[in-house]
Amino acid sequence: MVLTGTQSESITARKLTTAKAMVEAISQEMERDPSIFVMGEDVGSYGGIFSSTAGLLEKFGPQRILDTPISETAFMGLATGAAVEGMRPIVELMFVDFFGVCMDQIYNHMAKIHYESGGNVKVPLVLMTAVGGGYSDGAQHSQCLWGIFAHLPGMKVVVPSNPYDAKGLMISAIRDDNPVIYMFHKGVMGLPWMAKNPHSLGPVPEKPYEVPIGRAAIVRTGNDLTIVTLSMAVHHALDAAEELTKQGIDSEIIDLRSLVPLDREAVLESVAKTGRLLVVDEDYQSFGLTGEITAVVAEKDPRLLKAPVSRLAIPDIPIPYSRTLEYAVLPTAERIVAAAKRVMA
Repeated sequence: MVLTGTQSESITARKLTTAKAMVEAISQEMERDPSIFVMGEDVGSYGGIFSSTAGLLEKFGPQRILDTPISETAFMGLATGAAVEGMRPIVELMFVDFFGVCMDQIYNHMAKIHYESGGNVKVPLVLMTAVGGGYSDGAQHSQCLWGIFAHLPGMKVVVPSNPYDAKGLMISAIRDDNPVIYMFHKGVMGLPWMAKNPHSLGPVPEKPYEVPIGRAAIVRTGNDLTIVTLSMAVHHALDAAEELTKQGIDSEIIDLRSLVPLDREAVLESVAKTGRLLVVDEDYQSFGLTGEITAVVAEKDPRLLKAPVSRLAIPDIPIPYSRTLEYAVLPTAERIVAAAKRVMA
């Protein structure tokens, strides 16, 4: 099922950054449900290094907003245990790049307990983490890695690209009885000390609402080419579409919003209309999202395609620290335009 656009409800003139939309979602849910608490490194007085928990300590106190030591394995295990015992923790892993430190707790426990218990034990937990490059953070702080989490069964994976979806997906994730990995790109947070992204500020309803997990959004309709992407690359694709329009190419852009579950129907419906597919991903290319989306079409009916599928992702190298080299591998608008022209040719 496809949502046309991300604002399916009536929208007021009020605008928030993605970071503030996330905080509002968490705050409203904590007010509604006393079993919800937040934990992680620098989530308290610092408010999260990407402002994902700003102001929550002052509102809810240290009993529900817990700063943890730099011990990811310990607090991931603690969050999983709390979820199993009936609480609904929101735990922040500061950078997704750090998941390797606590992988056993995430994949062998958090993701598997429900299955191993025959469905008798629920793990209602949100693991939120920062992803993405573009800020010279180096090879160990610039990855996305959502393909890894999507590959491991037992967890839902959501990736908002804008403030409206950020709030709605956070509320859906908190209310879900499964572990949900909530991955936010630094570039869409709307922080004043980072490169300005005009798409990081948008209309957000004040009342709580849910964006369904597993439902993609068509953020731009078109007839010549389908661009499937997510997160920060959605905005690069929108910028690329403006340039492509000048060259007579009408692009349709799908924001997946969720990787698990994956909205395969949305991809197939669009490709059936356009006949051409470009998959854009800020994760690594091999064994990742670009291949999975390509397989969705190939396994359903490759005759839908008028041209071979094109994939644009991070080459299989560590993310460079050098700004010039980093932007040479990121899926920028310029690289999307070039890839789209190759598909059309």
